[in-house]
Amino acid sequence: MTTVRRCTAALAASAVLCVAFAPPAAAGGDRSPAPEPTAGRSPATAPSTMRTDPSSAPAQDSSGTGSAASGTESAAGTGSTVSGTDSAAAGTGSASAAGAAPGAATIVIPPGLYGDKDPTRDGVWRQSLSMLGQAAAQVRPGDQAVIWLKSQQCASGAFPAFRADPSVPCDEKTAVDTRSTAAAIQALSSLGEQQLPMDHAISWLRSVQNADGGWGQRPGTASDAGSTSLVIGALTAAGVRPSSVRTRNNAPSPEGKHAFDALVRLSIPCGAASGADAGAFAHRPDASGRLTADDGATAAAVLAGVGKRMVTSPVAPGAAPTCANMKGTETDPNADLPPERASRNGASYLAAALATTGHLEARPTAGADDGIRAPSPDFENTAAAVVALTTTGYGDRANIALEWLKQNCGAWAQASGPAAYAQLIFAAHATGTDPRNFGGIDLVQRLNETGPAPKYIAPAPAPGAATGTGPGGAATTATTAAESALGADERGVLWLVGIALVGGVGIGYLLGNRRRTGRA
Repeated sequence: MTTVRRCTAALAASAVLCVAFAPPAAAGGDRSPAPEPTAGRSPATAPSTMRTDPSSAPAQDSSGTGSAASGTESAAGTGSTVSGTDSAAAGTGSASAAGAAPGAATIVIPPGLYGDKDPTRDGVWRQSLSMLGQAAAQVRPGDQAVIWLKSQQCASGAFPAFRADPSVPCDEKTAVDTRSTAAAIQALSSLGEQQLPMDHAISWLRSVQNADGGWGQRPGTASDAGSTSLVIGALTAAGVRPSSVRTRNNAPSPEGKHAFDALVRLSIPCGAASGADAGAFAHRPDASGRLTADDGATAAAVLAGVGKRMVTSPVAPGAAPTCANMKGTETDPNADLPPERASRNGASYLAAALATTGHLEARPTAGADDGIRAPSPDFENTAAAVVALTTTGYGDRANIALEWLKQNCGAWAQASGPAAYAQLIFAAHATGTDPRNFGGIDLVQRLNETGPAPKYIAPAPAPGAATGTGPGGAATTATTAAESALGADERGVLWLVGIALVGGVGIGYLLGNRRRTGRA
């Protein structure tokens, strides 16, 4: 019995030592690569200046979508609406120093911020997407980029689109919004060891959740599909089950509504009555309660319906997506519609929309001459549709769009800025495509050049080793390595524990044998 007790004590001591020396788990399921010096924009670069139109103002929520694609700097004429953003939602900020109106105010671009365009409407958004794009490509952003993003967070936990002077506390005039906050959470989750600011931001999101379970871009505005989808992705990234975040009269309650309840209500029912919009998601109902298909809202909701965030991995393709109402009634076709079924209905809409030309079209918008601009290719939503289809197991339906992006994205991405490069990296990552050779463009290098020098850049894979198998196929070597990093660390810990246990058994055996020899 004495020998057994000694063996047990040795095993316990060995296990404690292993746990003590094991590497800590990182928030969001990601682990930080070891810092290495790399080339890029120097962190010591002096801040650049940007002239902006004095008429520019912080984004305001509106009842529809427009040209400000989820806060990215959109190229002129794209009119994209990624994630169903409102027309002034964390907007484009496309003014340049050369084209600014005389007498316009000068805006200083902080050295830690990606891009060189006016960040008033999209600073946090493009910073978050840039860092997510780098994470997908195994690039560790520089400390200055991380510090800038974290400095934007208000004491409430919320993030605004941009704070020119983070030393000035946020107040009731600070235009915080759910999209910037959700994007920042997802970016922080990719860094590891950022649970405190993530939890703080999630606490704020809980406090502004609408009674229907969803979120609008601004606190107090009606729920929309884009904002609700981004929050679902943020909750998932932070390890929070979205269906557990419920409200009842703005107070947490098990009987309250959750995000999926709000999202399903924005899904357009299947059937002939819905026409070509069947299965799509609307940004939000119009004044009469009618739902109209929104490509950006649909792409975002397809991801959210299966509980995914912006950066996803390939899923083996299956049968073509179909649209089905499940157990709906004549008066309420979406009654009891599961969120995953609504997601697949949205995928069927996206697949049909891409089938003809290989890309989505931006909605016509009013031009400066009060005329209607002709439809133009929607690069952002096309990239988002590739991610959504591939993630839900319909990657073969995204092949045509992926190839179209490779052939046509260069000028758009260069004009649009870092968030555009990041969104293309998302599409490459989801489809197992090498982002360093995306139609001949090194998306990773171009993204890195828009911000401070990264701390670490993973070596480029050998030629031919990272081509993948296209949408829905196996991940590239780089993708596999990035996603297996945490698993490799965990396997290392298990080996340590196993060795310690074997050692503990051996020590116990020797002690017991020594005791018996002494007695003899």
